Amino acid sequence: MANIESRIHRKERIRKKVSGTVERPRLTIYKSLKHLHAQVIDDSTGKTLVHASTLSKELKGKLEEGDKKAAAKQVGLLIAEKCKASKIEKVVFDRNGFPYHGRIAAIADGAREGGLQF
Repeated sequence: MANIESRIHRKERIRKKVSGTVERPRLTIYKSLKHLHAQVIDDSTGKTLVHASTLSKELKGKLEEGDKKAAAKQVGLLIAEKCKASKIEKVVFDRNGFPYHGRIAAIADGAREGGLQF
């Protein structure tokens, strides 16, 4: 439980500084052992504007079994595509307490490739 508690402590410390607005909503990431979830949230209204995950219908059949980093990049590209459709171009990145490497960095790279600006 120490790892989970320390991640939550990091998350709270990050959230004191990072918040989403109408102009720059917050792109937050959650990763479990199997799946990744990305949301774009407007904290002023408390609404989720866009959501994408490895469970999304758009990614069914495109993801390879066992290649989690490639799946993360696809989620990043999908969230960027959905943001473009919703006329969102700039976001604030919230890594949700997870270290910025591996799958978290792959989502960020995919979102940048898709056209989002952090």
